Amino acid sequence: MLGAVVSVQFGQAFGKQLFSAAGPLGVAALRLSMAAAVLLILWRPQIPRGWRSRGLIIAFGAAIAAMNVVYLALPHLPVGVASTLQLLGPLSVALLGSRRPHDVLWAALAAVGVFLFCGPIGAPLPAIGVALALVSAVGMGCYLLLSHRVGGLSSNGSPLALAVACAAVIALPFGIAESGTALLSPAVLLAGLGIAVLSAVVPYSLEMAALRRIPPRVVGVLQSLEPAAGAAAGLLLLAELLTPSQVVALGCVTAASIGAVLTRAR
Repeated sequence: MLGAVVSVQFGQAFGKQLFSAAGPLGVAALRLSMAAAVLLILWRPQIPRGWRSRGLIIAFGAAIAAMNVVYLALPHLPVGVASTLQLLGPLSVALLGSRRPHDVLWAALAAVGVFLFCGPIGAPLPAIGVALALVSAVGMGCYLLLSHRVGGLSSNGSPLALAVACAAVIALPFGIAESGTALLSPAVLLAGLGIAVLSAVVPYSLEMAALRRIPPRVVGVLQSLEPAAGAAAGLLLLAELLTPSQVVALGCVTAASIGAVLTRAR
């Protein structure tokens, strides 16, 4: 899980560096297409016979495609900020799974974090960037809800390969519409392959493997480290500095996520 957290955030930061050549939609489409190709070659999956299993994989692919909306938010937001807002999806899943009174505390702490990001303190964040990051958060929440069920369809990565292929089918038309033949540039293709491996193939595979070995609540706690990893990636690769209020906001959302997962009823 720690490997997945670091890999996906640094992959997103590298992807942001490619925006000038392929655009956000192009990078997202290239990432998913390359990841799907690698996973399909690696696992050579067979399409499930039952419509229930097929529907589950398609829904999982749609959730993965929605998660990639975060790439549309990155031109407007630092990587650490986008990752923090994205974490609100898993946090909501954890809070909805419990009805204990102290869950109000975690919800309030998360709300403070969002207010510090979007409120009047410091420079306000672009509304379009926040909205796109929240769409990605919804996708991430759905991804977590579906990942355990999809992982139960097979002991290997075949369902994941099919789901990422579905996500690529959803994203590719938008990427082609934005970037066109720029996606066929050898340099862009090579960079896209590296981003796909770093930010999709490796983390998705590691997460699916982790969910078979450790409790989901432990996975949730470790995923709460993604905003910090995103902030580190943005700083090291993109020289993105967060304001003091943004650092506090990042800490609030991360602490709320950890608290909600640790205190969630079994």
